[in-house]
Amino acid sequence: MSSSPQAPAPAVAADADTRPSLTVLSGFWPAATFAIARALLAADPSLLLLRHDLTGIRDGVIRRVVRSAAGIVEDEQVNLRHGCVSCTLREDVLPTLVRLTRSNPGRDLVLMLPEVVEPEAVAAACTSCLVDGAPITDLIRVDSYVTVLDAEHLLDALASTDDLTALGIQAADDDHRALADVVVRQIEYADTLVLWGQSREGAFDTSRLTVLLERMAPWAAHFRIDGELVDADALTRQLRHTHRHRPETPGVLARGLQGYALGTHEPEADCGVVSTVFRARRPFHPQRLHDVLEHLNAEVIRSRGHLWLASQPDTVVAWEFAGGGLAMGSLGHWLVSLPEDRWEHVCDQRRLAAALEWDPYYGDRHQHLVFIGLDVDPVALQRTLTACLLTDAELADGEETWRSYPDPFAGCFPLTAEELIDTDTEGAQPA
Repeated sequence: MSSSPQAPAPAVAADADTRPSLTVLSGFWPAATFAIARALLAADPSLLLLRHDLTGIRDGVIRRVVRSAAGIVEDEQVNLRHGCVSCTLREDVLPTLVRLTRSNPGRDLVLMLPEVVEPEAVAAACTSCLVDGAPITDLIRVDSYVTVLDAEHLLDALASTDDLTALGIQAADDDHRALADVVVRQIEYADTLVLWGQSREGAFDTSRLTVLLERMAPWAAHFRIDGELVDADALTRQLRHTHRHRPETPGVLARGLQGYALGTHEPEADCGVVSTVFRARRPFHPQRLHDVLEHLNAEVIRSRGHLWLASQPDTVVAWEFAGGGLAMGSLGHWLVSLPEDRWEHVCDQRRLAAALEWDPYYGDRHQHLVFIGLDVDPVALQRTLTACLLTDAELADGEETWRSYPDPFAGCFPLTAEELIDTDTEGAQPA
């Protein structure tokens, strides 16, 4: 059994930042998101807002609009080489941000994303795509990723089993994402959440949505706007120049592996909302886990995390559920299954998290799952998951026996001989 990986040295704090700031607004309901954008423009006449209309994207055409508080500055149709979101980001969004910064020195920017665009895709493009040979972050400081949620429609969206293609709003011909997945990812990547308006079911339901969002994204700052009377100056203080964005923070599938919180354990219902965290060291028996998959998420709005199966002890298995669909996939190797000379290729935060909880027998392998829903029975859920773990007798049989178990998941999470953990690029697939 390998020893614990050596913890990395802490990073050095950065100097004060003087670049103009960029606030990224996302949200599935454009009316609510644009209302927030207009309020920010009203509070700061120097602010510039960039929007893209993707209605014609599948034909390779988009519309770019730049606004200030005084009105429209630009309104142009743009032809793309390929009609897709990544091409839009690479070919027009990022170059336009750079151009606006250079032609309007000292003016901050707001980027309002189309409703089907996930903010994590923008963050990845800002890091990896170059404009004039350099990343845009050389010129612009990404201050915050803000997601705006419409209280009237949020719960219906989270419970929806529709995909974007069925709704006719897909961003590409091969875009088969579920509506609920898009909304969930907009919520979970944000560092700031704004709940706009009121639920049509009344004040209690609005409060329940507030609690639900706090459970789904406990790492974010949360604000409520009633939608009728907006204090633009107060909203600006809440949303701009907050320095909330931390580019080093991983996406939700990698959070638990890198030692970040995946959720909060709040088993007592608050407005009916329950959040329960399941942690364990023992592996799951593949057949017993498979037999309860449908039951586990019956009352759940969102579940996420990672796990390990006795039959596949080298693989970190991703788990995420939203909108009635469970997706599972490979997140690479557990460190304990890798030669020590390959640990240096794993990110520092990942090695530090493993070092802090290293077990002499299991190494860094563990179960870490979070379930969030309305009127969920956390005790029953914990008991069901615990019953799926190996018993003492099964544990004593050892790893060679575990690998021979009948496995409904066989072949679902392949690992290549040279594969390293890369939780930024690998994702879950429908189970």
